[in-house]
Amino acid sequence: MSEDLLAGRGAVVSGGSRGIGRAVAELLCSLGAGVVVNGRDAAAVDETVAALRSSGGRATAVVGAVDDERIAGAVVDQCIGAFGRLDVLVNCAGVAEPPGSSILNISPAQFDHLIGAHLGTAFHTCRAAARVMAPQGRGSIVNTSSVAFLGDYGGTGYPAGKGAVNALTMAVAAELKAYGVRANVVCPGARTRLSTGAEYEQHIADLHRRGLLDEVKMRASLDSAPAEFVAPLYAYLASDLAREVTGQIFVAAGGFVGRFDRPTPRVLGYRDHHEAGPWSIPDLHEMIVTGS
Repeated sequence: MSEDLLAGRGAVVSGGSRGIGRAVAELLCSLGAGVVVNGRDAAAVDETVAALRSSGGRATAVVGAVDDERIAGAVVDQCIGAFGRLDVLVNCAGVAEPPGSSILNISPAQFDHLIGAHLGTAFHTCRAAARVMAPQGRGSIVNTSSVAFLGDYGGTGYPAGKGAVNALTMAVAAELKAYGVRANVVCPGARTRLSTGAEYEQHIADLHRRGLLDEVKMRASLDSAPAEFVAPLYAYLASDLAREVTGQIFVAAGGFVGRFDRPTPRVLGYRDHHEAGPWSIPDLHEMIVTGS
């Protein structure tokens, strides 16, 4: 990989002090970008920035949660102030669903917190970045989602928030395409502090027992590769090599890279409403259940 692929660029990585975000920040720095490392834990942020600088990278810190409009604005301002430009926004910030959480027991406050941590983060940072990127006619936004948006891992606010991040990113990509700004999503699978330990292993085993995860998904969830395996996809999407790539949802886990097809409806039945009345309930049952 070219060491100057992102030379001179300015990048923001939310959630950049740990896990996937840190692996992305390290790779962007090694490719020549100046990186604003953002996170909620001041000690972790400062340690990451120090490590990046000691390796010859250009890095600076902004502490706080970017689901707060003020912090989202601050990371953009810091990137421009420190590096003279903003070219890349990568969102890796997020929080896990509470253990055992389901629609049967989650509180409204817990749900709102999860939605804010994921959708709120994407909204506030994309909004702040877009106001810089659109006028300059360039920029790449990479948001982080999860295959959990399909519901296979249970929960409520986490899959709902990730599904909303997908939808927001697709809308941002469509809206900003005319300005030369791209937006894509990565659904990563990697070994981090949120996906290791006895509590996590028990959670995955419980999902398998309840029938939400099959044997293959359970084993894959318990044997994730390090975050360094998913970071290159983020770096690729941040670079000019991906100048034609926007509005797409990718999956990266270990050696696997995939892409979700854009959802399109499969026709179950059609008739001209000018010539016929509404479908009857028995007709709908026949189409939906039997597929005929």
